[in-house]
Amino acid sequence: MTQRLDYASVAPDALKAVYQLELYVTQRAGLDARIIHLVKLRASQINGCAFCVDMHVKEARKDGLSEQWIALVAVWREALVFDARERAVLAWTEALTRLGGGGVPDDVYAALRDHFTEEEIVNLTVAVGTINVWNRLAVGFQTPHPLDNVA
Repeated sequence: MTQRLDYASVAPDALKAVYQLELYVTQRAGLDARIIHLVKLRASQINGCAFCVDMHVKEARKDGLSEQWIALVAVWREALVFDARERAVLAWTEALTRLGGGGVPDDVYAALRDHFTEEEIVNLTVAVGTINVWNRLAVGFQTPHPLDNVA
């Protein structure tokens, strides 16, 4: 894969705007890191963003999340490591990332309301939107992930 363009150097003001959203999500939204990791990793998996999956797996490890927890995000419906709150976040992330003509199902929203305040739901939605912007930049312009220790 060859990178199509370096979007950061081509449109630095656009990148700064997206970065401001990122700072809000990670520093001021009041969501715990575990929840943010779920949103970023699952949306990036759905969108096929190798750059972002690689980055968010490494960040989750750095924050002390287990290898099993990280690996099972992709198959969360069958995994026992996620509690009801995390499942609600994963379902919300999937519904918003795969947003189609049917919108977001009522049961997905209801499950989220069982675990989060209205403000937290808005902030979760901003988090989902933000990672989807990053994914679209990286996938659209074929940003390669770094190679570490190739086995």
